[in-house]
Amino acid sequence: MAPKIPTIESDPSLPERADVVVIGGGIIGSSTALFLAERGIDVLLCEKGRVAAEQSSRNWGWVRKMGRDPAEIPLSIESLRLWEGMNERTGAETGFRRAGIAYVCTTEKELAFYEDWAGQARQYQLDARLMPASEVAAMLPGTTRTWTGGLYTASDGRAEPQMAAPAIATAARAKGARIVQDCAVRGLETTAGRVSGVITEKGTVACDAVVLAGGAWSRLFCGNLGIDLPALKVLGSVMRTAPMEGVPEHAVGGGDFAFRKRLDGGYTIAQRNASVAEIVPDSFRLFFDFLPNLRTSWHELRLRVGGRFLEEWRTPKSWRMDEVTPFERVRTLDPVPAQDILDGAKRNLAEVLPAFRTAQIQESWGGLIDVTPDAVPVIGPVDALPGFYLATGFSGHGFGIGPGAGKLMADLVAGDTPLVSPEPFRFDRFARRAARTRLAAGLQATDGQRLNA
Repeated sequence: MAPKIPTIESDPSLPERADVVVIGGGIIGSSTALFLAERGIDVLLCEKGRVAAEQSSRNWGWVRKMGRDPAEIPLSIESLRLWEGMNERTGAETGFRRAGIAYVCTTEKELAFYEDWAGQARQYQLDARLMPASEVAAMLPGTTRTWTGGLYTASDGRAEPQMAAPAIATAARAKGARIVQDCAVRGLETTAGRVSGVITEKGTVACDAVVLAGGAWSRLFCGNLGIDLPALKVLGSVMRTAPMEGVPEHAVGGGDFAFRKRLDGGYTIAQRNASVAEIVPDSFRLFFDFLPNLRTSWHELRLRVGGRFLEEWRTPKSWRMDEVTPFERVRTLDPVPAQDILDGAKRNLAEVLPAFRTAQIQESWGGLIDVTPDAVPVIGPVDALPGFYLATGFSGHGFGIGPGAGKLMADLVAGDTPLVSPEPFRFDRFARRAARTRLAAGLQATDGQRLNA
């Protein structure tokens, strides 16, 4: 069951031209459109379905600096600053609140991991601090577990996924961006070797730059251009409760549970370290790309074989610009959540915090998360195709750093001083993939070409 999201208005028709076209109406694409529109840049956002209908409305809603990959920490700091002013910036409720986030540990090994992270993060002067076991026990009154300690960051917060991206997209439209929903982009046009337009199911739009913020669809779109983006999908499963009393205001994550308070007084619940990685054809194609990370994150994944193998096997990997594409056949990815994982989350929480024993589950949903081999997003240009930019592969971190990623992407497209160094997010850090992309680009024609390799 998909979470309920507000309906936002679409522009009635496509323009003949825009300075920038953004593909994808999740929080990354919507934020990019907002920050471009604020500079007076003519931007068109095309969404194949509805704004925020996929993972941007299905995530946990955590907004954190704590526990980030060191490459993401500067961006997460800047993103949190943007979140603080987002209600005022959009003139709408995004649900953002600073309420603190805690990671709690039952083993010395877990605690040592967070101690090591805190040491690496110290250079950024974060307020993250280690907690003794007694403080964890006080944070989780009535708990039956024995804790070794934890990590707590008071300045981290939360926002509402079902509210935030629609609010940001609506604000972008109010500031001049055009948004067309139910409009899949099929491919790109090039002139003199660089992007000169997009071909959509509703017509062609000339432009100078294109930003692909397609989430779980990005690898498929790139593949039709001859660009080999290494990304796989994993399934996250989430549920929400009716309003509750006696549960902490701050978000808490343990080894096998996670919860955070919602604006409506209920709680969003998930089982931490329990995403489903369904085996698909790309699992074999990208096996060696993901192998190093798989060795360290094996415990977080539930490998399964199911219907998605045949579904992805049958999905066309290339198409002509006059054909109906996979983006039109499936407007919204709405996977069934893993019920066993949700049952485990509820059971674990009832053990950890007695208040959850009477929790009334009102809704549950699944979402497909786009993951890169190093779990760090790609934010930047594709050098082999001037004018084409990627903002994808956020690996489950996209909601929290969404505003910062959108601002950084807008900076890069506009040629302005970037919010943070874009170096950690370069596409060409995937050396083998970048080499294949250069080879594919070398085989393309140039003037007036429609890229549909």
